[in-house]
Amino acid sequence: MSGPVPAGPRVILVGPPGAGKSTVGRLLAERLGCAFRDTDADIEQQAGKPIPDIFIEDGEPHFRALEAAAVAAALTEHEGVLGLGGGAVMADASRALLVGRPVVYLEVALHDAVKRVGLDAPRPLLAVNPRQQWRELMERRRPLYLEVARATVATEGRTPEQVADAVLESLELKDA
Repeated sequence: MSGPVPAGPRVILVGPPGAGKSTVGRLLAERLGCAFRDTDADIEQQAGKPIPDIFIEDGEPHFRALEAAAVAAALTEHEGVLGLGGGAVMADASRALLVGRPVVYLEVALHDAVKRVGLDAPRPLLAVNPRQQWRELMERRRPLYLEVARATVATEGRTPEQVADAVLESLELKDA
């Protein structure tokens, strides 16, 4: 696929739960003077209920369909900083829409994810044996995060401000 990069978000953050997409995304938006948008929040607003309830009441396939639609809409409508849900990269169509865009994968270690989100939080795919589930999710998702990312930023040992700095630096270096 060649041609100009599609219009859309200035920065797109991908990564697992606890990577800091929302926290870093808000900092980036503030620094860039634009809005932050989170596709998980879009899904909850559209469905009128929290994501764990969508999983329980409607099933994961229904959630994934809502997620793919939310990603496509946000990529078309939003020009600021965009945070994608942790599993958004699982959909082939969503990955295709990310080609050529300023995607940054926020890499997080398990122990940091545990501290940040508490793997006992209501996350439907991590309900049973959360640490093992998180490892298995990462085995499946990490190659997909790397596939769509223009840059990878490690979050370990960094404050959200330092991660935001690294994201900005990585995109400037890649675009130079």
